[in-house]
Amino acid sequence: MKIVIFGGTTEGRELSERLTDAGAEVTVCVATEYGEEEQGQVPGVETRTGPLTAEEKQALLRDADLCVDATHPYAGHVTASVRAACESAGVEYLRLLREASEIPDAVTVGSAAEAAAYLKERAGRVLLTTGAKELMAFTCLDPERLIPRILPSHESLAACEALGIPHRNIIAMQGPFSKDLNAAVIRQYGVRYVVSKDGGKPGGFPEKAAAAKETGAQLIVLRRPAERGMPFDDVLDLCITRLSDANKNEMEKGEPT
Repeated sequence: MKIVIFGGTTEGRELSERLTDAGAEVTVCVATEYGEEEQGQVPGVETRTGPLTAEEKQALLRDADLCVDATHPYAGHVTASVRAACESAGVEYLRLLREASEIPDAVTVGSAAEAAAYLKERAGRVLLTTGAKELMAFTCLDPERLIPRILPSHESLAACEALGIPHRNIIAMQGPFSKDLNAAVIRQYGVRYVVSKDGGKPGGFPEKAAAAKETGAQLIVLRRPAERGMPFDDVLDLCITRLSDANKNEMEKGEPT
């Protein structure tokens, strides 16, 4: 049985390992070299790196029996394209949705632009943990105020430089991070606001929230896009059931009449 996973997340990597161990033929698609690095070299798993066009997605899925969308909960455009490709290819689609977090004592906004508008009316340094792709939304703020924590990649550093953010303000590190490290960063840079997505436990969100509370920084959270999906265990169970059914059908075909 062939299963295609659109991943780049912790859940995608773990699912690929579990399904390969169960005997499935698994291909994992990741968009970036960082995603490929996170996926690692899992024996028996084929990894495809780089963005795929709609036609390339459909071509890949034509030979698949099942597709799991395990992309980031904020990658709505990717999810829409994967779902559309599955419909065109006639392949069963499953959405693995990371569990949302409880968000106490936070300002919630619908987008990075809304977060920037909120911050424009307030003074103080801002720790941005929403990723380099969201940086352009904060051009209305003085770059001296911004403390972006980004992945250690040329693309992320270039995005910071394009906004004129001082190099001394840029933190290039790969997370997730502990509560103590988050709190130390907040104190070191004199941060008054922490802007974050709800990346759930795999993304280190609880530790960020705890650090903001401990230090007295205001947490600002970008709300997740509304979507339907299933938790990891349910997706895994359904995939295993499909795999078992497929193996049973193959055995029945091989029996003499």
